[in-house]
Amino acid sequence: MRTFAVTSILLPLLASFIPQASATALTTAVAANQRLCFHADADKKGEKIGFYFAVQSGGSFDIDFEVTAPDGKVLLEGKREKQGDYVFTANSVGEYTFCFENDMSTLTEKLIDFDIM
Repeated sequence: MRTFAVTSILLPLLASFIPQASATALTTAVAANQRLCFHADADKKGEKIGFYFAVQSGGSFDIDFEVTAPDGKVLLEGKREKQGDYVFTANSVGEYTFCFENDMSTLTEKLIDFDIM
């Protein structure tokens, strides 16, 4: 009985010292002829923003993408890309927009894994 009491107290205490890992990767479907956008806020000027994506299924495994700054300026764009991994510096505070577009496909949806860090 004493072992149980010590274990029930020590395990939660020890667990609090283990670093927590978190994953924010998402998977989404982009229908044929659809434009789908996600948003991330930069809280301070000079902040680094990471963006990763990979097409998992659909057609030729390709997608168009565009990343825009809060002022509407296009920062990154690509046509018929299979995957991408980018890091850029936020030159202004505000909402950055990350869009995927499946205009090249008339019937096939694309399944995309992506992460905004």
